[in-house]
Amino acid sequence: MRRLSLTLPAILLAAPAAAADLNVTVQIPQLNVAEYHRPYTAVWVEREDHSVAAQLAVWYAQKESKEGAGTKWLPELRQWWRRGGRDLQMPVDGVSGATRPAGDQKLSFHDGKAPLGQLAPGKYELVVEAAREVGGREVVRVPFTWPAATPQQLAAQGSSELGAVKVDLAP
Repeated sequence: MRRLSLTLPAILLAAPAAAADLNVTVQIPQLNVAEYHRPYTAVWVEREDHSVAAQLAVWYAQKESKEGAGTKWLPELRQWWRRGGRDLQMPVDGVSGATRPAGDQKLSFHDGKAPLGQLAPGKYELVVEAAREVGGREVVRVPFTWPAATPQQLAAQGSSELGAVKVDLAP
């Protein structure tokens, strides 16, 4: 009996490229106050040296109103502003948007696609900052390692302007 030998092209034998997902839920609490304004909110990823690795979202009043132009108040997001916000030309496609109402706000990002891009392996922090007119300011940080070897669910809790910030990582 004769044996038939088949060779598969190397492309079929290669392991598929690793892709990863970063899903974020930001809870904006409904505050029981006389004058409620939706918060300006920024979401970004920082490296260990606190430099910005990726701008994920900036929610602000985009239209001119009796309270002034929306971009006028972006510096109130102090940490975000100092760490790269002032260098952005608003609006930023795929990143900036209108302020969000109270409730859970969901964001999904995929490795290799904007704005996450090609995030290098390493230790990072997801940072969420919120500032509200006639209100306060708050920053919540969630440390994570990229890419995740196994599915992970991470969370941190805000105390006033932000509620729970959840990060779900999928390899």
